[in-house]
Amino acid sequence: MLRLRNINSFYGNIQVLKNVNIEISRGEIIALIGANGAGKTTTLMTISGLVPSRSGEITFMGKTIHNMRPDRIVLLGISQVPEGRRIFSYLTVLENLDMGAFLRTDKKNIKKDMEYIFDLFPILGQRRNQVGGTLSGGEQQMLAISRAMMARPALLLLDEPSLGLAPLMVRQIFEIIKKINIENQTTVFLVEQNANLALKAAHRGYVMENGRITLSDSAENLLSNENVRKAYLGL
Repeated sequence: MLRLRNINSFYGNIQVLKNVNIEISRGEIIALIGANGAGKTTTLMTISGLVPSRSGEITFMGKTIHNMRPDRIVLLGISQVPEGRRIFSYLTVLENLDMGAFLRTDKKNIKKDMEYIFDLFPILGQRRNQVGGTLSGGEQQMLAISRAMMARPALLLLDEPSLGLAPLMVRQIFEIIKKINIENQTTVFLVEQNANLALKAAHRGYVMENGRITLSDSAENLLSNENVRKAYLGL
């Protein structure tokens, strides 16, 4: 479904991604783990077209996308939930969801998808007219995921969904991620500092160090890998 081949990305003259190779198949949950500053967020931003790659190739469902504008990439079926949520804090829950569907023209299905969101996150249905900035951190994360889902993505990119949330809320968010993957058949590419949680939710995983992929395996094997356990699982 998605393939990154020898991707190199820079911020100015500083190289962040170094010959990154990643493959994601339809229906998978893939985790990308690594230390702060390893290049995980840059990987998602490069896929989304927000950080251009200087060399290499990205294909999505057979189409080359590494030179495309971000809005065209969204139309193809890739949505990103950014780190720190970044909802529109002065807009209501409903208005935030409408922004997620901004590029769509199928009004009947937009309404149906909004009903699905409120089934998925009942609290958002109860607070549909509430301003986003007044929601709790967990509710804002729900809204950020829901806004991305309103674009009807085939591939959902999630950047640190557990960041700043209470453990109970984190578990709830991860249950929803698995539900979206199964019920909607939405493929998920997950960047997450909580490596243990990410790998327990994922089918496969990649380890990134200093902008390079240093290891890839099934999530089960990564969870039992001695080096991964010491470096990222605190075991």
